Amino acid sequence: MAAKLIQRLVGLLLVLIWYTGCAHYPLNQQSFSFDKQAGYRFDNLQPGPRNTDSLFICLTFSGGGTRAAALAYGILEELQQTRIRVNGAEKSLLDEVDCISSVSGGSFTSAYYGLFREKLFDQFRPKFLERNIQGALTARLLNPFNLLRIASPWFSRIDLAVELYDRDLFEGAAFSRLEENGRPFIIINATNLGPGRRFDHTQDYFDALGSRLDDYQVSRAVAASSAFPFLLSPISLKNYPTAEGYEPPWWYKGALAPEDMFSRRYAAAKNLNVYLDKHNEYIHLMDGGLSDNIGVRAILEAYDHGFIRKRINQGLIKELVLIVVNARTESEDRISRKSIPPGILTVAEKTATIAMDNFSFESTDRTRSTLSERVQTQVDLEECRRLLAEHCPKAPRPEPFKADIDPYVVEINFEAASLLPGEDPRYYLDLPTSFKLTKEQVEKLTAIGPKLLRASPYYQCLLKVLQAEAQGLPRPADCPIGAGIR
Repeated sequence: MAAKLIQRLVGLLLVLIWYTGCAHYPLNQQSFSFDKQAGYRFDNLQPGPRNTDSLFICLTFSGGGTRAAALAYGILEELQQTRIRVNGAEKSLLDEVDCISSVSGGSFTSAYYGLFREKLFDQFRPKFLERNIQGALTARLLNPFNLLRIASPWFSRIDLAVELYDRDLFEGAAFSRLEENGRPFIIINATNLGPGRRFDHTQDYFDALGSRLDDYQVSRAVAASSAFPFLLSPISLKNYPTAEGYEPPWWYKGALAPEDMFSRRYAAAKNLNVYLDKHNEYIHLMDGGLSDNIGVRAILEAYDHGFIRKRINQGLIKELVLIVVNARTESEDRISRKSIPPGILTVAEKTATIAMDNFSFESTDRTRSTLSERVQTQVDLEECRRLLAEHCPKAPRPEPFKADIDPYVVEINFEAASLLPGEDPRYYLDLPTSFKLTKEQVEKLTAIGPKLLRASPYYQCLLKVLQAEAQGLPRPADCPIGAGIR
């Protein structure tokens, strides 16, 4: 009897060991052919029937757990309800959104909208915003069946999160569905732990990995984007040999010239080299906020040498609009009121967030400066052409831009709630970064975003200009070109 019991226990132990060893995260699939006319790239996405390039709108959704997801939701809802007329056609501002760059908590909202569009406004609250996602993740982790699985070195807490997101939120969707849906282009940002730089879940990045993106789960991309250190483990990707016929992006050639080593293009090329170096067999991705917590860097890159630059050079973009939805919080400073130095947990939290907040400010400021330089160049070029025509009519004149762009940078943040009657910014600034909020907190977050957007003078200017254009009236005197970034 005892021998049989021991035999059964040994058999059970062997089964458990076998089962534990078999648990493995799904690998991204290798690509064996390169086609820049295919895959999830902006240029391959069809614009919607009411979308134009002349009014080019990009949104960025920051990190910040459910707080960030709810704030982003409110902005999408406001854009959907804002009616405009462009080229004689009535539409919503949301119809004109061309790209959304998102990080961490904001990636849940952007990915859901990219996959399910208008269903977001009926389904996203009960499925995500008003749900205790933290509790659901904890329950999965404590399941004895899953405890065995995460004992494997190739299966961890993040994979349990992926399964939850995939089943309950994204319905098993892959990036091929995002491509089929067309614009807006959803850029889900994560951080490559090796070099500590941003990684985008787009076909351009996956080309460098020699990998397909079309059959890659959206849930894995969102999990990587929101994998906060210590709480969740990294998402890993295999770096395969590049596919036959692979060509780096057009801007890569000559980008690593020593004289350009302080340019953004040089930095982007150096980052691409990390993936082209096949000695780096794997990359490990974590929270996108570690490299850019507001998602602006992807838009800056597109402006410098990507799909935005291409359309500017073609003279297609007239109004270039960037709405930065920043759910940053700022707890009341209690450290400076005590003689005792802060403990290790407080120091760890501050170490993780101070750099992110400072970097976020610099990113937004840099965007304004970059666009301001463009506006000034437009003014200077036109003045140069005027002076030559007046004083040297026979002299050759520099070619004008194919189209002047009218830029707008609208930042939504909780501190601006101090300008709204009856709103206390402290309420929002003290909200936790978690995936569990009360219904009241969600309601207030989804309501404050539209109020902040409508109160922005830059946004008000944009609406005035669009209304004047629709009515065939002169441009409002209080909104000259460049007023949206000053």
